Amino acid sequence: MINTLCDTALSSKRIEVIVPGLVDHAQRRSESYDGRVETLKNEQRGVKNRLKGLWQQISVSEITLDATLQKFIKELQAKNEDYSRAYRLREDRLERLTQDHTLNRAGLSHVLHRALGLEDGVRLDHAVHLLRLHDRFMLCSDGVHGMLGDKRLREILAQRTAPEQTARQLVSAALGQSGTDNASALVIDIIGLAPLNRSDLEMTLGALPIKELPAIGETVDGFALEEIISDGRYSRLIRARDTIGEREVALKFPHPRVASEASYRMAFVREAWIVAHVRSPWIGQVLELPPGRQSRLYSVMPFYDGETLERRLKRPPALSLHEGIDIATKLARAIAALHRAGVIHRDIKPDNIILKRDGGLKLVDLGVARVPRMEEFPPEDIPGTPSYMAPELFDGKGGDELSDLFALGVTLFRSFTGGAYPYGEVEPFSHPRFTKPAPLSRYRPDLPSWLDGTLAKAFAPEPTERFGDVLELAFDNHVHLFDKPEYYFFSG
Repeated sequence: MINTLCDTALSSKRIEVIVPGLVDHAQRRSESYDGRVETLKNEQRGVKNRLKGLWQQISVSEITLDATLQKFIKELQAKNEDYSRAYRLREDRLERLTQDHTLNRAGLSHVLHRALGLEDGVRLDHAVHLLRLHDRFMLCSDGVHGMLGDKRLREILAQRTAPEQTARQLVSAALGQSGTDNASALVIDIIGLAPLNRSDLEMTLGALPIKELPAIGETVDGFALEEIISDGRYSRLIRARDTIGEREVALKFPHPRVASEASYRMAFVREAWIVAHVRSPWIGQVLELPPGRQSRLYSVMPFYDGETLERRLKRPPALSLHEGIDIATKLARAIAALHRAGVIHRDIKPDNIILKRDGGLKLVDLGVARVPRMEEFPPEDIPGTPSYMAPELFDGKGGDELSDLFALGVTLFRSFTGGAYPYGEVEPFSHPRFTKPAPLSRYRPDLPSWLDGTLAKAFAPEPTERFGDVLELAFDNHVHLFDKPEYYFFSG
């Protein structure tokens, strides 16, 4: 039975929680009624004894779902008959997933109306629940939930100790209440989920219509739209309140004018695929909605309290050396996380960098990223913002780690100078000439000369003259700033 549980989880991405009372019993019939009842009672006792032995063998199981499995919808099936219950702890909320099969009358709540041996057959309850990372599931007998109650169960589960320790704590707490019934607990932590499947993403998002942009004050699929954050050429970003999940989010809606352009529809697929495969505290996330909730094409992101780097660089005071190097380091880590996964961002700029009020940073807008084995944009739709694009991109190249490095260098130059471009602002559909860049000292004579050289190397016109990667740029900054290269590798 242990093997069945684990094999099912790894092969189909669904966890089968088998509760006492779900073992098929032999449909033996006796000529005498008393003989039939006695036979069924013996079978029931035998099943419960076998299950009791099983509980002793597995009090806890921690499962990492196989990351190679390609399932867009993660499911959990819960089946229940008898006194046992299955619960899910999501964040700090405890939810019972099964229904008791007892009489809902005063003084009779302990009397079963469905159980093994009471009926000729076994009727199964079946429910489907989406899995999320860090969900915690518990299966326990009535000797646990009956003695502790939901409030105490939530308190113990919410401590987030190791699953085995949690299971033992639950049983000990129940027995400490002078309980005499069987006290058994199984705790499962979801510590990994398979990444989203590209074909499923294309099928799901490709079927959603692109509608007219909604107005502030409207409610879309349970999201109350409150404020426009930004309005770009291809999409509009709106702050909203999730009336179902009770959280602040940001919704990105595509403009209707791109409805006929498949490449921009694919941008939503790219973004969802990337955030499912790249886990980094410096990369903005896209939230997954339950099946059936979304009625039109848009993406949902957490609302990050802060401001864009573009807004920050335009207000006084100018970035100090240490503040700018801190941003550069965090941004380099975000880009490096993408590059390790084979993803090229291709639109790094201050507008796509969020500086959180708590000191964090998020690199967002991954819709034009270059993704391994995913359909590329057509040549006429060169992705990116011209003023941040490396010379090779204007020659038709698809972009690589060094073109992202070029964009990072331009972004940092603008951050320190308050908005100036090293090669001047490039107009759309033009083919600029990359001559000698403007020196940083022209705008910030207070900054050290080594920083001027570092940034100039990052956005050098020739790829071979740039740093080897973004981390080499960050390393160079820290060598000059702290004269302690190890600071970069071990600091938070």
